[in-house]
Amino acid sequence: MVAKGLITFTGVMSWVLAALLVVAAAAGVGTASAQAAGLKKGFYKKSCPRAEDIAREVVWARVAGNRELAAKFLRMFFHDCFVRGCDASVLLDSPTNTAEKDAAPNLSLAGFDVIDEVKAALERACPGVVSCADIVALAARDSVSFQYKRNLWEVETGRRDGTVSSDQEALDDIPAPSSTFDILLANFSSKGLGLQDLVVLSGGHTIGIGHCNLFSSRLFNFTGKNNPSDIDPALNPPYARFLQGQCRRNLQNPNDNTTVVPMDPGSSLSFDNHYFVNLKAHQGMFTSDATLLTDGRAANIVDKLQDPGVFFDAFKNSIKRMGQIGVLTGANGQIRKKCNVVN
Repeated sequence: MVAKGLITFTGVMSWVLAALLVVAAAAGVGTASAQAAGLKKGFYKKSCPRAEDIAREVVWARVAGNRELAAKFLRMFFHDCFVRGCDASVLLDSPTNTAEKDAAPNLSLAGFDVIDEVKAALERACPGVVSCADIVALAARDSVSFQYKRNLWEVETGRRDGTVSSDQEALDDIPAPSSTFDILLANFSSKGLGLQDLVVLSGGHTIGIGHCNLFSSRLFNFTGKNNPSDIDPALNPPYARFLQGQCRRNLQNPNDNTTVVPMDPGSSLSFDNHYFVNLKAHQGMFTSDATLLTDGRAANIVDKLQDPGVFFDAFKNSIKRMGQIGVLTGANGQIRKKCNVVN
């Protein structure tokens, strides 16, 4: 643990050997469950009876005016849990710009002001009771559920807040959009998640936007033979031409990060299973999407998730497991007074 305002670093993440991936993935679910000790449904029932209602009211009011917040909170939750566990370390500020939120994968995160608004409302109602880590988990569920006006999954609560945040850990632990299948599976396995979770949670890309610089290498001069029209053969050609048109700036400047494209054209604000329909048609935006079809087991799961009912059932289970990663409970961690600084 560190004193207020001090951010620490860790070394690089070690990768699981490819030969052990299947074993690690199979063991993962048990690991995630073991991490969940101390979490339960309705944790604040006695200490702050209206906690979840207050959080939902604030989030729904803000999402009503900005539907893009659902994708932003879902991504925030994912990025928080994959670095040091679901401990709200992604919310911490650093005086030297070396916290998780300062790492490149997190520079496009948004919605911190809404998290602060929820925290302020909860502090007024129940001072020092509800953690910022639980607020992040609730905001993800409530923002996505706004579309349906009902909870799409159950959120176990009882997390406590971490006191360490490192930009290097974020760089090491957050899967890159250029990741291959083996790297993705190793990453998920290291967090106690399995193959099913990897495929199902990728379905979160059914909402939100993608920055052209993160996938333009698939669109222009893919094989490095100085042919601008050379595209990744894993892409559906009409879809590739659509992306080329949207990302034309990146032909001249591959690092330009100002141009964005909906990840699910036509329904980027609707949380549904359309991601898997797109993926099956070879319209996965990122390499990390397309690579799910390169493994037979993953491809079989993609096929099953084209059924909406199967997807929604699977998603609520996988995101529940994700919300158990590395949680601090009991006497561990703290309940921050303000979400962006440690007490």
